[in-house]
Amino acid sequence: MIALEVGEGVHLVEHAYTNCYLIEDDDGVTLVDAAFPSTWNLVSRALELIGRTVADVRGLVITHGHFDHVGFARLAQRRFGIELWAHPGDFPLTRHPYRYRPQQPRLIHPRTHPRGLPVLAAMVAAGALRVPGVDVDHALQPGPLPLPGSPQILHTPGHTDGECVVFLPERRALITGDALVTLDPYNGRRGPRIVAPSATHDTAQAKASLAPLAELPVDLVLPGHGAVWTEGISGAVDRAMHTSS
Repeated sequence: MIALEVGEGVHLVEHAYTNCYLIEDDDGVTLVDAAFPSTWNLVSRALELIGRTVADVRGLVITHGHFDHVGFARLAQRRFGIELWAHPGDFPLTRHPYRYRPQQPRLIHPRTHPRGLPVLAAMVAAGALRVPGVDVDHALQPGPLPLPGSPQILHTPGHTDGECVVFLPERRALITGDALVTLDPYNGRRGPRIVAPSATHDTAQAKASLAPLAELPVDLVLPGHGAVWTEGISGAVDRAMHTSS
């Protein structure tokens, strides 16, 4: 699914319950997250729909190194010369997107929460088991990035060591990756929350990282999984802090 203008100059590509975003301004396009290898076809179509080409893409920001956010990154880098950005805390993970230790064994939640099974099945069909690792070109650090849309990076560890969110202050929008989602792929639960411990390194740290976000001037929350949240970041954080994973 492609949804244009979910925010000012921000476009959503959703594939197998996983979101990535295109941010555009006069200087070009910034991509945020790479979903699955086959998601690139949808991203290419989204570029066409907004009158852009891959030559307009100035960079790809990876919010964290899990397989469902690294998907087409190596293709974008090697075939099209798109430069990649990720936090140093996740450099080992972008190279090996399946080598992570969650707080609980990965198979616990799918077995006990069958509503997550269709989500995980769709991810597998999209290529979730065939994501190649990649070496990124640039290290994300807190602060502004020299990319279209003037994105600002905030480090929000917990889901992974290098999890980051992308703040667009002029558009009052926040791309939250998996720091805050509105659909948990592992149990099928909806509404603002952190991801289940079957895929999160440290749930206590993940919730602690959310607290500062509540103070941001943000109306639009753009998660890595689930529907766009239009009721402001403060309410989303409050819901997530008081929702069990």
